Amino acid sequence: MAEYIRYRVKATLLTPLHIGTGRDLLHEYDFAVHKGRTWRLNEEALLEAQDVDDPTLAEQLARTPPARLLRPEDFQRESPFFRYTVRGVPRSVAEGAQVREQLKDVYDRPYLPGTSLKGALRTAIAWHAWEALGLRPRRTRLKPNPRFAAQDYERGIFGKNPNHDLLRALHVEDSQPVEEECLILLNARVLHRSGKMASPIALEAIASETVFHLSFKLDLALFSEWARERGLRLRGREWLEQLPSVVRIHTQQRIAEEIEWFQGVPGAEEVLDFYRQLQQAIPPGSRFLLQVGWGTGWDDKTFGSRLRADPQFMEGILRSRRAGGYGIARGRRRPGDPFPKSRRVAVRITPGQGRAIEKPAAPLGWVLVEMEKG
Repeated sequence: MAEYIRYRVKATLLTPLHIGTGRDLLHEYDFAVHKGRTWRLNEEALLEAQDVDDPTLAEQLARTPPARLLRPEDFQRESPFFRYTVRGVPRSVAEGAQVREQLKDVYDRPYLPGTSLKGALRTAIAWHAWEALGLRPRRTRLKPNPRFAAQDYERGIFGKNPNHDLLRALHVEDSQPVEEECLILLNARVLHRSGKMASPIALEAIASETVFHLSFKLDLALFSEWARERGLRLRGREWLEQLPSVVRIHTQQRIAEEIEWFQGVPGAEEVLDFYRQLQQAIPPGSRFLLQVGWGTGWDDKTFGSRLRADPQFMEGILRSRRAGGYGIARGRRRPGDPFPKSRRVAVRITPGQGRAIEKPAAPLGWVLVEMEKG
């Protein structure tokens, strides 16, 4: 019997993807804006081009944002003053305006990290396993620390520790990098049920229709007699062998919930139409849909609807920590109010009379994954 099953994987973005580095880039310090593009500065090259032997100039340079050292003729794609350029511009071009940085390789090429994809797969498997194992939400099984609250449930599903974790058997590689031209500057918002939009956020992101190529590997040796003799008894091999169908069931539930949520949101018709089309196009066989990265929200990083199945349990964990809960519901909330109360969406900005008009355009991070043995 073969020790591995290998899969060639093609992942196509249906909506823009942001996976952040945790760093915020600053306008005029880390990037400049010119003719509809965002230009990532190469600060070292810029400073090396200046005459720093002059003490007066050196002192002035120390107080000058790097972007102000550029001349209009410097804005050339091949210029050493720039690391890369991004299609689009942030809504704010004030000095110090922030853009969240997209993860890239050491050559500034965007890619899909295997850890992000595997994390999304883990959530889908956990959601499926919850029902398969007959689990129920119980406050007594939760840890006091909110970051590790569900640890007991996760260990019950995947294994008692990382060395005995089911997903040791699933290797998800980083994708091959894609071209710089796949990068876009995305303006996003937090959208409430009322249609009100808050918290404007500018992001580097990877454009929809970008295609990534990577591979999965299922390590069958970890389910063998050899592994059992060494005390490794992993449960859930069938969940990995039937991965597309396992993920597909979770995705169907998530899309249905998103349609229900967006149906009542004024101005979000474009997002609602996207989800309705997605619901009609859920692929069969070895293909599946998955949401990855920033913007997926609380539902896709937890057991989601499995916990909401018990309203009393949910109200208990949503309370403030002072009231004995976990304080995960921010702001003013009354018992019975929907949770989560908002979504993150990409927005489309168009000029208006006096001020720009913003409208929800798309959710983030939806990807079509196609697996082929070999």
